[in-house]
Order: sequence, then C-alpha cells, then structure tokens
Amino acid sequence: MKNSKKVAIYLRVSTLDQTSGMESQHRALKNFCTNNGLVNRKWYRDKLSGKDTNRPAFKRLQKDVFDGKVNTVVCWKLDRLSRSLQDGVNILCNWIKRDIRIIAITQQLDFSGVMGKAMAGMLFAFAEMGRENLRENTKRGLAAAKAKGVKLGKRPLLFTKDIIPLLNKGMNVAKVAEKLDVTRQAIYKCFRREGIKITS
Repeated sequence: MKNSKKVAIYLRVSTLDQTSGMESQHRALKNFCTNNGLVNRKWYRDKLSGKDTNRPAFKRLQKDVFDGKVNTVVCWKLDRLSRSLQDGVNILCNWIKRDIRIIAITQQLDFSGVMGKAMAGMLFAFAEMGRENLRENTKRGLAAAKAKGVKLGKRPLLFTKDIIPLLNKGMNVAKVAEKLDVTRQAIYKCFRREGIKITS
C-alpha cells in the first residue's frame, strides 16, 4: 500500500519581508525536496512573527501532524518554526515522539529519534542565548547614549522650517495645519519643541 502521509513544507516570513523572503524560501525548499526525493508535499505559509505559535498555517500543520497525516516536516531553518526556546523545544520534542522527521535545510539539520531531540534542544538554547545577548547589548547601548545626553525616540516629522514660510505667506495656523495634513496641536508642539514662540 502506498504511503499516503505527506511531506509538510513550512514557510514563515515576517511582515517586513513578505514578498522576497517567501519567494526565496519557496524556491530553495522546492529544490531541496526535488533533489532528495521528497514527494507528496503540502505547503504551509505564514506571514507573521515567530514569537509564538499562534499562526494560522502553523496551527494547520500542528493538526495534520497530530492527526497522523504528516511524516516529515521541512523548513528553511529552525527559527521559522519558533523563535521561542520553550515553544521550539516543545514542538520538536512532540514531533520527534510521533516519529516525525524534521529537516532544516539551510542549517543542514535532520532531526529524528533521541539524538535529534537532544540536538534540537541545544540549538534552540544557543539561539535564545544569542537573542538575549542582543537585547542586553541594545539596552546597554541605549543607556550609554542617554548618559551622554543623546535624545532617544522617533525623529520628528514636523519642523518649524516647514511651517514658518506658510505663516509668512499670511496663512493662519488652521490653514497651515490643513495644508500639511497635521493638527493645530502638532504645530504648536513643534514650535515648543524647537523653543520658538508662535504669534499666529
């Protein structure tokens, strides 16, 4: 009897890289499966962050795994499945217990059995450590900049140099606000920020 179980191919991209990221992953995963004889494929695509497992396509994948419809999961790399250490380890351990083969093509990793579970835990631990180090370095950098008097936050989008020429043309604040598509409060705030008194 022919094996009816499918090879699940999971793709995930963030909201910042939806088009090019999805296309490049799709091409690489398709080529890998073709070159390695992985047929009877089913694709699962998410365009969301991997911070948790609340993703539509991933939920469908989980259901198919637990329903026994999948025997292999292929992904771009492990953090496509999850960026969380706890979620990632739980996912891989649960799948390996169900005799699911997990392949991360760019990392050249192939998980199955007890050794696969141990390797997965180690890799996710290292990934979590790297993200934690990055967060700590960012915090230290921001603290150092603040100590030097550097003002942090978003760059203002409105400046008095954009407003004053319009006021000089005889426009009042309401008209200027309308032309620049901002509120009058935004204009007054801009003048206060730059320490300039507005008389109009």
